[in-house]
Amino acid sequence: MTEPTFPGADAAERAAAMLTAAGMPRMPARVMMALVGSPDEGYSAAELAKRLGVSAAAVSGAVRYLQTIRIVHRLSRAGDRRDRYDLIDDGWHTVLTANTPLYETLADHIDLVADDNVEAPVSMERAREMAGFFRFLADRMPRLLDEWDEHRRASSASDQEPEPSIVPSTSRAEPHPGR
Repeated sequence: MTEPTFPGADAAERAAAMLTAAGMPRMPARVMMALVGSPDEGYSAAELAKRLGVSAAAVSGAVRYLQTIRIVHRLSRAGDRRDRYDLIDDGWHTVLTANTPLYETLADHIDLVADDNVEAPVSMERAREMAGFFRFLADRMPRLLDEWDEHRRASSASDQEPEPSIVPSTSRAEPHPGR
């Protein structure tokens, strides 16, 4: 029997490996990337388990993690006893927007660590640099998200404009006067 194929499965696994290398837990990264290429109705837990070649328990834990960080949601359909899962539209935008206030608070706490560590100037400077970076994120993230929203609106508007039709000329060009 031939193994089923799933759209984008190889690329999804490579992307999941990159997310894992960047610090995301492995199974949530794999489930999330599988959902990027899901059918429009999402996947059931059993379908995700089959696609990924893992247990339903592994999928359940990964889905729970992804729901906690607000990337995945459960879809219930009338007449279907199985829940289905899919990515939340605009999930990354939502996560980044929700976490933006944390950057300033995190910077404040890191500054307190630096304040208490004056006996170690290298460590104190590293903490100040880190706090500065988080303040930079707190300042720039809202503007960056606004820029993304504007970019997306502009792209969407240009996609909806009808393309000019090119009508071939049926008349012959008149010779240039004087020729």
